[in-house]
Amino acid sequence: MEQPIAVTRQSFDDWMVPVYAPADFILVRGEGSQVWDQQGKSYIDFAGGIAVNALGHAHPVVTAALVEQAGKLWHLGNGYTNEPVLRLAKLLIDATFADKVFFCNSGAEANEAALKLARKRALDKGNSSKNQIVAFNNAFHGRTLFTVSAGGQPKYSKDFAPLPGGITHTPFNDLAAAAEVINDHTCAVIVEPIQGEGGVLPADPAFLQGLRELCDRHDAVLIFDEVQTGMGRTGELYAYTQYGVVPDVLTTAKALGCGFPIGAMLTTDELAKTLGVGTHGTTYGGNPLATAVAGAVFSSINTPEVLEGVKQRHQWFLDGLNKINQQYPIFSEIRGGGLLIGCQLTQDYAGKAKQITQLANEEGVIALIAGPDVVRFTPSLIIPEQDVKEGLARFARAVARICS
Repeated sequence: MEQPIAVTRQSFDDWMVPVYAPADFILVRGEGSQVWDQQGKSYIDFAGGIAVNALGHAHPVVTAALVEQAGKLWHLGNGYTNEPVLRLAKLLIDATFADKVFFCNSGAEANEAALKLARKRALDKGNSSKNQIVAFNNAFHGRTLFTVSAGGQPKYSKDFAPLPGGITHTPFNDLAAAAEVINDHTCAVIVEPIQGEGGVLPADPAFLQGLRELCDRHDAVLIFDEVQTGMGRTGELYAYTQYGVVPDVLTTAKALGCGFPIGAMLTTDELAKTLGVGTHGTTYGGNPLATAVAGAVFSSINTPEVLEGVKQRHQWFLDGLNKINQQYPIFSEIRGGGLLIGCQLTQDYAGKAKQITQLANEEGVIALIAGPDVVRFTPSLIIPEQDVKEGLARFARAVARICS
C-alpha cells in the first residue's frame, strides 16, 4: 500500500492558494471539545470550526448517520429525489415558520438563493424597477460576488469591482436610517439577528420589528441570515423566535451539518413559487449524504436539553470571562447570545485580537476573532463544564501574557 504524502505546515505555503493564513500547527484528531495536533498537543476548542461543530468533534450519533448513509447512497443529481432530503425538509418545516426548503452547500449559497428569489419575485410581479436590496454596514453574508457585495464590509469586496448594483448599505441597529432607504423600489432587506463576523453585535428587538413593518409597508422580502445564529447557537433553534419577528426567508448552514457541507433557504409557499423548475439549482445541494448527516444533527440539537444547556453554558463563559477581566481589565464589553460571545477589547488593546488568539493557541485553547478588536467564542453547544473551565484557565494565561 502506498504511503500517504508527508505534510507539514510549510506544505500549505508551498501548495495552497494563499487566501488563508492558518495557525502554525496542523490538527489531526478531535473528540468532543478537544483536538490534537501532529505533535500530540491538546487544545480546548472554543471556536467550533467558526460556529459549525455544534456537537463537537466525532459525535457518535452524527458519525453513525454518516457511516450508515455512506453504505447506501451518496449522490443522485436533482433529476431524482431521495429519502434523507425529504425527511430533513420536514424536520425544518415542522420546527419553523417555513413551508418550503431549498438545499445547497453553504451559507453563501443559501443567501445567494434568497437574494435571487427576492429579485425575481419583483420582476414576476411586473415591477422591473423594484430591485433594490438593503443590507447593513459590517454585515457578512458570504463570499460569492453577489453575497460579498451585500455584505457591509468593503475589505472583502473592494478588490472585485465592478460589483453587482442595486445594493444599499445603512447602519445596523439604526431604524431611522433604514426607514430613509427602504422604499417601494426595495425588493429585499437582509439582516443578521446578531452580526457575527462584524463584531458579535446583537440586533435590538425594536430594530428587527421595525424592519418587519417597513418590509410589509413596501412589499419587500425580509431575509434573516441565520447562518451563524441558527441551529441552537443562541439557545433557541433559530434566533428569530427570540425577537418576535417572523422573516419571509431564513438562511441556515454552518451547524446544520456540524462540519458536513450543507446550507438551506427556508421560505413560505407563496414565495417558493417564485423559483420554479429550472430557475435555480445546485449539483450537490440536497444530496443524500449531506441531508442524512444534517437530519441526525437537527434531531440531536432540537431538544430542550441541548437548547437549555446552551443558556447554562453561556453563563459559565460569562462568569469565567468576567473573572478574567476583573484581574486583567482588557475587555470593555462582553456581548452576544448563547454560545456566540464577543469580547470587545479596550482602547489600550485595540487591534490585538489576533495576537491574543495566537497566544491562546500556544496555551492550548482555540478561539476566534470578529474583526481586529473582538475576541469571539463559538464552542460546541454541548461542551462539558470541565472543558469550559480548563479552556478559560488556558485563555487567562494568554491574557496575562499580553497584559504583562
